[in-house]
Amino acid sequence: MLMNPKHPKDSFVVMSELVLPNDTNTLGNLMGGRLMHLMDIAAAIASQKHCNCPVVTASVDNLSFTNPIKLGNLLTIEAKLTRSFKTSMEVYLKVSGEDLYTQYKYMSNEAYMTFVALDPHERPRKVPELIPETDSEKAMYEGALRRRQVRLILSGKMKPEEAGELRALFVKD
Repeated sequence: MLMNPKHPKDSFVVMSELVLPNDTNTLGNLMGGRLMHLMDIAAAIASQKHCNCPVVTASVDNLSFTNPIKLGNLLTIEAKLTRSFKTSMEVYLKVSGEDLYTQYKYMSNEAYMTFVALDPHERPRKVPELIPETDSEKAMYEGALRRRQVRLILSGKMKPEEAGELRALFVKD
């Protein structure tokens, strides 16, 4: 099957939602689980735009919350692919909040998620190549290989000595 390569802009997704009382904890902040749910949806849409088939979440990298998103503020999630591998895709997510009344915008968190494309039998299938265009996209593309190696080592799917340039972090020669 011949697949045309795609660019990060082809998978770019922006989701916005107003933070309502049912989405918040007792401190008036958006609940972390609700945010992770919305991030998963945005990343899945970006992945599906790239491969044009169903996808499943394979991994979520470290998710640290820098600033809470408050009740009544606007939540915005930006998602786009950073790299595609054989059957998987890494997606970068940037989450921000905005107080619409004061026009104050702030960063909430960033994360990387990995998705696997599925064929009609729910087996992994090949995905199109991703071709970065900007300097930022090229840097994220290069870093994706190292992030993937870390994920595979931590999940036990790769031995540290097989990790190329990361080998020195895990193995003493």
